[in-house]
Amino acid sequence: MNKTNVFQHVAENITQLSKSHRKIANYILKNVNTVPFFNVAELAAKASVSEATVVRFATALDYSGYPELQKQMQNSIKEQLTTTERLKMSSNVYDDKEQAIYDIFNDDINNIRASLESLDIKSFHKAADLLLNANKIYISANRSTASLGIFLHYYLNIILDNSEILGSFEIIPEQLHSLTSKDVVVGISFSRYSSSTINTIAFAKEMGASTIAITDNLLSPLLPYSDITLTASSDMPSFIDSFTAPLSLINALIVYLGKEREENVEQRLNQMEDIWSKFGVFYKRDLSND
Repeated sequence: MNKTNVFQHVAENITQLSKSHRKIANYILKNVNTVPFFNVAELAAKASVSEATVVRFATALDYSGYPELQKQMQNSIKEQLTTTERLKMSSNVYDDKEQAIYDIFNDDINNIRASLESLDIKSFHKAADLLLNANKIYISANRSTASLGIFLHYYLNIILDNSEILGSFEIIPEQLHSLTSKDVVVGISFSRYSSSTINTIAFAKEMGASTIAITDNLLSPLLPYSDITLTASSDMPSFIDSFTAPLSLINALIVYLGKEREENVEQRLNQMEDIWSKFGVFYKRDLSND
């Protein structure tokens, strides 16, 4: 059977499924980047159903069995659902307005848990070492991931004072014209991946700079151009991206770097506190009338 995208097919048929089959469908749609690599027993355990139920689920969706369903999921993960398709999928999964609020919180919790379970600590340490020893750090984060890039850039400058966030692809050549092997370029991109970020990382690799990719899975198009890859789950059957787990990963990286440069950070923060105070950056409560 040749479906255009198995996840869209599951979403479109979810309301017609039995209660137990719907549990599997919901789990699949909330974990599209990991489920294609599960065998029957693993998916059954994750969805809290029997292995026989998983097999019947596949046939209920008109597949010959779970092997065909798994193959189609692996093919579909290479495709990218449009924002409109993701919105339609969301309406099928989060169909209860009240329960959906709790489901979204739980999906984010599950993303953090999945990211922690799959964390490659050796890659994490290697990425940290590259950043600590970099002459200059450049961050490429576009579209919705721009928020992650700004956050990382803000704290890297407090800790290391040598990072720069890259602008639009048109001005990147001017920003990277002096790139050397002592520099590090961090690319942050999640499905649907930004072509600008991919091209930037590819260029950095070509120029001999070290590259770090922060992305969602090992099928990410950033992988061929990254020396070190850190993954965080962003699965959510919605038209928005869930960056709770990626932000948690970046938090861990920032805190780790801060501890490695604790004396320098403390000195820089003391200097910044004086400047912030002079400019009245932070709100101070007037206690004179209390």
